[in-house]
Amino acid sequence: METLLKVDKLKQYYPIKGGVLERTVNHVKAVDDISFTLAEGETLSIVGESGCGKSTIGRAILRLVKSTTGKIEFLNKDLLKANAKELREMRKNLQVIFQDPFASLNPRQKVGSILEEALIIHKKGSKSERKQRIIELLESVGLSEHAINRYPHEFSGGQRQRIGIARALSVEPRLIICDEAVSALDVSVQAQVLNLLKTLQKKHKLAYLFISHDLGVVKHVSDRVIVMYLGKIVEIGDKTDIFKNPKHPYTKALLSAIPSTSSAEKQKRIVLKGDIPSPIDPPVGCRFHTRCPFATSECKTLEPELKKVGVNQSAACHLI
Repeated sequence: METLLKVDKLKQYYPIKGGVLERTVNHVKAVDDISFTLAEGETLSIVGESGCGKSTIGRAILRLVKSTTGKIEFLNKDLLKANAKELREMRKNLQVIFQDPFASLNPRQKVGSILEEALIIHKKGSKSERKQRIIELLESVGLSEHAINRYPHEFSGGQRQRIGIARALSVEPRLIICDEAVSALDVSVQAQVLNLLKTLQKKHKLAYLFISHDLGVVKHVSDRVIVMYLGKIVEIGDKTDIFKNPKHPYTKALLSAIPSTSSAEKQKRIVLKGDIPSPIDPPVGCRFHTRCPFATSECKTLEPELKKVGVNQSAACHLI
């Protein structure tokens, strides 16, 4: 499969200003030297606790924030070096579904105008062709054409998220970044939206970068999974390997927290002690060592490298 996205040694630091002269006194290391690839038609999920940097990765890829260092290649073009014209052209193939379906839709615009906006920007079709395209988009996400003349507040949360999905699909992208796309929805609506995303993926050969903290959802939609902790990738691999045979202690702790109704799947809960360290001053060595029950003196001084621990699995841990 063709590689759509390649992230290489990405760092995203946010400066902390202090003093009378507002000089930079420190940095929040939101994302610290991460690399991964995403192939055509693949769903790659990024999971981790709040503040681990997963949403920041999505914003960096979309160029909503300026990356500190690193390289992001999309369709063999460097996103970080693209000018405004080049970026607009590239964004036809790179879209996003935001977490809050209400906040991401303009309350003053009708649904038809919201969906038409991207088509106008990218000069796709005449007015009549755009209207026909909007009707097709609404039908593809399970809404009728009557939605065209209604405002976002007239819809339920699930319907608004369907509108967000239709907007992302409007310019026929190759990759969609789903930033907590179902976390604000009821469980029954989540299932409908997830099944819709999978159906649309098969139909349009879409790739998804699926950012979520819900491991149950990730297990349902993913091909591969990245596990992050405090701005670092601690484990990456095929979904089956990650869920059936996790290697990193942090991954094992996350998976042990998944609720299950099956007695065969129930496992002993691993409770992590202590709080997540500050990304302003992360621990020396392995960043997880302050909460890891298996930490050694080596873990406290030497940062582990992300190494292969299987055919399609890598982990950053001295104990493996």
